[in-house]
Amino acid sequence: KRKIHKRVMPRLGGLAVIAGFSVSVIYLLIVMTLEGSASFESYYTQLIGFFAGALVLSIFCFIDDLKGIPAIVKLLGQIIAACIVVFTGTSIERIELFNLSGTFVNNETFLLIFTVIWIVGITNAINLIDGLDGLSSGICLISCISLLIIFALNDSPMISIILVTALAGAVLGFLPFNFNPARTFIGDTGSNFLGFALAIIAIIGAAKTYTAIVLIAPLIVLAIPLLDTTLAIFRRMIKTKSLKGIFQADKEHLHHKIMKRGYSQKQAVFMLYGLTATLGMFAIILLESGIWKALSFALMVIAIIAVGYKDLMKLRKDEETD
Repeated sequence: KRKIHKRVMPRLGGLAVIAGFSVSVIYLLIVMTLEGSASFESYYTQLIGFFAGALVLSIFCFIDDLKGIPAIVKLLGQIIAACIVVFTGTSIERIELFNLSGTFVNNETFLLIFTVIWIVGITNAINLIDGLDGLSSGICLISCISLLIIFALNDSPMISIILVTALAGAVLGFLPFNFNPARTFIGDTGSNFLGFALAIIAIIGAAKTYTAIVLIAPLIVLAIPLLDTTLAIFRRMIKTKSLKGIFQADKEHLHHKIMKRGYSQKQAVFMLYGLTATLGMFAIILLESGIWKALSFALMVIAIIAVGYKDLMKLRKDEETD
């Protein structure tokens, strides 16, 4: 009942994304190491953990795509994958935010737990927004481009730039087959991997800087899927009056609400693309030019949207009258 499409579709397109990403990363690491243009020895353990975690997650999600598994079992797979990443050295090392330095917030145990929550949260955020043709993959592509610019401006480690570029390339190659009308779906295997990879890449990209904005920037870039996930959790809990209700899928996500207002799949997808791109620009301006220029940009966009929405409603009203 929740499905938007009307015919049977293949759901293992995510395997192509994972393969494209993996081949690109391994190739670049080997070539750059042989050329002597960069050294990645200090990241080998983290990379092994990343790929091992991705493999575990993909196995759970592959089974889900083929036969279906309970949501709680898939959540367990996400937690195991996140723990593998954390135990192999990838974690948020420090939080410099609202003068919280030196408190329990920067306690090592707290940071490890917070990292697992971060990875699982973003993994689910991308997975849950995967409800329309090309939506999750397009949002991931825009997020990758935004993070790439943020990493470049922030002088982040080269490994983070390689990873985010490879992920963007893998998604870009897949998107033409997934955009409406889709010929294949990315499936849970692909959408979970996209969120999992974005979460880890964001941590690696911010690893050497500890400034608040570098930690906040990925949250801003991924605000749409994170907001959708947060709303879904509270909505389902209130509706079912039970924690178990969180795992009960519904048809009340942001993209569903947009379509209920009369917009087509493509229009809904482009709207969410635009919002994601705007948030990405906001994060970039915030990092490069400060809060006031970022707010000025946000106000300008809001004004343009308000005027455009008013004109669109007027056009619709005239069409209905005719």
